[in-house]
Amino acid sequence: TTSGIDVVAMWPELFTDMSDIDRNAIRQSFAASWHDGWQPDREDVADLAAQTRGTITAEEYRHRIRNRAQPREATQRQADEA
Repeated sequence: TTSGIDVVAMWPELFTDMSDIDRNAIRQSFAASWHDGWQPDREDVADLAAQTRGTITAEEYRHRIRNRAQPREATQRQADEA
């Protein structure tokens, strides 16, 4: 795609039973984040897809993101200090 990343093409199994509108909203969300320098992984995409489907709450989604961000930030700080 012209966006540089297409999480729907990368992990199509995460988007079954989802409307085109929801699928495209997730695709665009991750494409925008990618342009800002963030590389999502499968777990990031799976959680947003689950929240979009309603299988987890928005609160649970935020909780999962925060828990994953802490180790990533620590790793980045270590890399920056090296």
